[in-house]
Amino acid sequence: MTMILISREWLLEHLEDPQVVIVDCRFSLADPQLGKQQYQTSHIKGAYYLDLNQDLSSPVGEHGGRHPLPNPEELARKLSAIGVVYQQTLVVAYDDSRFAFAARLWWLLRYLGHEQVAVLDGGYSEWQKAGYPVTDIIPELRTGDFIPQIQTQMLVDRQTVINQKDLPEVALIDSRESDRYLGIREPIDKIAGHIPGAMNYPWQEATDSTGYLLSPSEQRLRWSQVDNAKEIIVYCGSGVTACVNLLSLELADIHTGKLYAGSWSDWISYC
Repeated sequence: MTMILISREWLLEHLEDPQVVIVDCRFSLADPQLGKQQYQTSHIKGAYYLDLNQDLSSPVGEHGGRHPLPNPEELARKLSAIGVVYQQTLVVAYDDSRFAFAARLWWLLRYLGHEQVAVLDGGYSEWQKAGYPVTDIIPELRTGDFIPQIQTQMLVDRQTVINQKDLPEVALIDSRESDRYLGIREPIDKIAGHIPGAMNYPWQEATDSTGYLLSPSEQRLRWSQVDNAKEIIVYCGSGVTACVNLLSLELADIHTGKLYAGSWSDWISYC
């Protein structure tokens, strides 16, 4: 299995490794400037910052959801500028939100064909608790060479969801909190509810309360009801936290997961 999860101890030993690029993905949906402000105040030594809205998404349109996928060529240029060499450099992504944003970068890199990407278990808060090196120094840009090779099979669109969601061999997974799935509460989108036929697997259940991912055996148990599906289509509100469930599936050694990137916010844009 490709390295998916990095311990803080491993990363500490590889802070100066030229084949490792660390990316801070901290972000707040409620305060879009907060993540960058936190990074500028304190981050893991040598880490660069990529912003969910500015770097890991495209501008919002009529359709496509609240966080459309970024332009591959633009993201490739940004990755090259921080020293990422396609299929050579190990990218380690971290956040402080139980992988809500780090998993987005993890998935995007794999979607662009770069398998050398992992997330930092425990995130930034656990790194700090260990007393490991942090700084406010912004690292200088580096020279990389990232040429994306898009893996189209990892992605589905709204029409594909419509065509396949009721097939017995397909599992449609809603990754949002249960009250949003049930339509009891909807703090972000204009319409509450879920896509008909979807099952609810809240993304937070892939981790424990301190931000560590559950073990592979626990992840397999979590997905035991759908592990025989030929295709598992995963969505959330805007294609961000769904990536935590896709990460969970990979840890469970289940490789049939696909992202409906537009997710609920795209689905309801046609209503």
